[in-house]
Amino acid sequence: MTHSLLSRRALLLSGSAALAVAACSSAGADKKPPEAAADRDKYVGNEWRDLTEDQWHERLSPAAFGVLRKANTERAFTSPLEHEKREGIYHCAGCDLPLFSSDKKFDSGTGWPSFFDVLPGAVATSVDRKLIYTRTEYHCARCLGHQGHVFKDGPAPTGLRWCNNGVALSFKPA
Repeated sequence: MTHSLLSRRALLLSGSAALAVAACSSAGADKKPPEAAADRDKYVGNEWRDLTEDQWHERLSPAAFGVLRKANTERAFTSPLEHEKREGIYHCAGCDLPLFSSDKKFDSGTGWPSFFDVLPGAVATSVDRKLIYTRTEYHCARCLGHQGHVFKDGPAPTGLRWCNNGVALSFKPA
């Protein structure tokens, strides 16, 4: 009897903790970021969309392949780009499309490189329902490589946090 009581208590506590984390991660999820379907469409028919899975494997590290092509998430606080402070441009690690300018980067404290705005035409968004709550996923507009998720808890002037997997980016200093 005691064992099942402890198990139920542990289950309830862990479920409550998971809901609290989900609520923090999705702050403002009911507000949508700018739509980018037109940006996705302008790259239809380009060579990056025609690469096979084997060709992507040849071009990318296993970690980058997992994020860009399989929508995995790298562990928080593991990317050197989280601490990058130089001026420059962040590009898609898959197809080299410029995505973010360093002047839009901020320290979100989340463990991933974060930006409050993207370069025009750089990303496309979609709805992600893989967790217990809905998130907005974003991809490179050219190769459709998964980059991360966007949340409505960033700084002014946009109020957005484009939370990016560092392994999905390359940095080119100015």
